[in-house]
Amino acid sequence: MSRAHAPSSRPAPSGPARPLVVTGDEQLLDDLLRLAAAAGVDLDVADGAGAALRGWAAAPLVVVGADLSGALCRAALPRRGAVALVGADLDDASVWPRAVELGAEHVLFLPDAESWLVERLADATEGPGGESVVVGVVGGRGGAGASVLAAALALTAARRGSSTTLVDADPLGGGLDLVLGAEECRGLRWQNLAHTRGRVAGTALREALPQVSGLTLLAWDRGEGLAVPPEAARAVLAAVARTSDLVVVDLPRRLDPAVEELVSRCTTTLLVVPTEIRAVAAAGRMAAGLGLVTSDLRLVVRGPSPGRLGTGEVAQALALPVAGHLRPEPRLAADLERGRPPGGSGRGPLAETCAALLDELAAGGTA
Repeated sequence: MSRAHAPSSRPAPSGPARPLVVTGDEQLLDDLLRLAAAAGVDLDVADGAGAALRGWAAAPLVVVGADLSGALCRAALPRRGAVALVGADLDDASVWPRAVELGAEHVLFLPDAESWLVERLADATEGPGGESVVVGVVGGRGGAGASVLAAALALTAARRGSSTTLVDADPLGGGLDLVLGAEECRGLRWQNLAHTRGRVAGTALREALPQVSGLTLLAWDRGEGLAVPPEAARAVLAAVARTSDLVVVDLPRRLDPAVEELVSRCTTTLLVVPTEIRAVAAAGRMAAGLGLVTSDLRLVVRGPSPGRLGTGEVAQALALPVAGHLRPEPRLAADLERGRPPGGSGRGPLAETCAALLDELAAGGTA
């Protein structure tokens, strides 16, 4: 990044509006450029009231230096929201009436407000998040088919045109990159993000992750790292959620602090349970743990049952609502061995179940 982005002597380049900084103070500009770099954001810079007018209305956020606040007040620029005034001196009482005259919603002093400003700069470009749907998928027992369902659900959403990220949160699960036939795709893996903290630029992260069949994938490599701290899990999931319509998380069958962090941020968690007595017993223990950290836990029941155990009986035993039923998928095992993504064709029982699940999630109701 350089301060040559949209200088006052020529118009800003075309594209999405960027936060606008209005200051002639070189030291302040250096500080703001540094904070913008931390947020992964490019800035438009104006060094006077006339230059500021060109981007004043369109900018998602305007940061005004105290050195030009008086000039902007005299220029009587139109009132707008999302204006922050950066004061130069805590003892300068004149900054407050200038902020009122300018219509600034916030008065900041650096370095105290640096973290807040990084958040606001990132929000101005990517949004604050909270709009995406985050779906966790976990097996009631080992081999229940949770990873296959997670991959198929993400692929179905991507095929429908949704911006989708698939997160492999199970380092011992064999790898969703293998499920998708994407083990050779380049990009960051969980091991590269284990030391992540704080605000992560979602757009930059998505661009750095592998892109597979129209979706973004975060998986594990084949190295030794098998754990991610809760802080990293929180930061990474928040970043991909800000820039995705749907995030699907393939969860492990254990609840360590990092997994609890991920589950707590899922809007819905799907528990995949085969129609078998032992699977229902194991799922009962999983449901008890998951129920402590998720507010919306639903069943996906997988048949057929070797003992004629019905979907209703499974739901009654676990006291959970049924979101869907997985019927046998012809040639699924052979396709997975050949690196063919599950549900990738858009046809068959698995794809149909995923389509129905997405419809229910979009409607915001229970199946």
